[in-house]
Amino acid sequence: MNQFEVMKLFVEVAELGSFAAAAAQKGVARSVVTRQIAALEKHLGVQLIARSTRRQALTSAGKKYLEQCKAILDLVERSESELIEEQVRPKGQIRVSLPLSFGLRHLTDMLMEFAQKYPDIHLELDYNDRMVDVAAEGYDIAIRIAGELALSDIVRKIGECELLFVAAPSYIQAHGEPQQPEDLLEHQCLQYSHHSRWLFSDGTRNFSISTNGRIKANNGDALAKAAAAGMGISFMPDFIAKDYLADGRLVELSGLRSENKIGIYAVLPSNSYIPERVRLLMDFLLNHLASFTALT
Repeated sequence: MNQFEVMKLFVEVAELGSFAAAAAQKGVARSVVTRQIAALEKHLGVQLIARSTRRQALTSAGKKYLEQCKAILDLVERSESELIEEQVRPKGQIRVSLPLSFGLRHLTDMLMEFAQKYPDIHLELDYNDRMVDVAAEGYDIAIRIAGELALSDIVRKIGECELLFVAAPSYIQAHGEPQQPEDLLEHQCLQYSHHSRWLFSDGTRNFSISTNGRIKANNGDALAKAAAAGMGISFMPDFIAKDYLADGRLVELSGLRSENKIGIYAVLPSNSYIPERVRLLMDFLLNHLASFTALT
């Protein structure tokens, strides 16, 4: 028995006042309608419609069940209408977690363009370098830049950037320039708070070095300022290093190279259902970031 369809049939019988009228409306035999309502009553364990040779009427249980069925069917109809309407004219709120530096530099303008394109979508933007729990904290989507992601993360890759080793000319003049990864053990390394191992590749294998330094921060711009002040060597995304390299406050260390690009990901709270408005935003960012290059 299709519970949903039988509920709709019961409402039709109750509103039309007879099995025959409901059968005629559906284009089936009266006996088909009678059997389905009887099966519903057996399933519920109550009589919904009192029958006699002359008339039929709802029982008290039938009247109560009718109200409940109509409320449920109305909710389903409204939900379907809203989903269809959203696909035609997307609307609703999207709560977005954004990395601070990349978000301000490159995503804000894109998001404003998206907001202008979809005027019925409301954006709540949270700029923070903290690794948020997307599902537990109620975000619809989080943009994350990371070399590695947790196995439990539900992600879509929407772009990538490069990681560069940089330092101020004054630091290199005072301490020398490292020529191989192991040399970093003798240098001050400016670290992200949650990432003290730096990644390398020699062409045949990937490996990491555990670095040390006096200064840590959870934001790349803060580390870039520290590096420009001559406080040590930093390993940072190209979109942060770009301006510093352009005006000479930082230089790229030619002896060190990470062949690994770092991914830009959209992290989602669920893989089973993605609201249309969130899917639109994800596709929009993918189209804009697919060919993203900071150092041009």
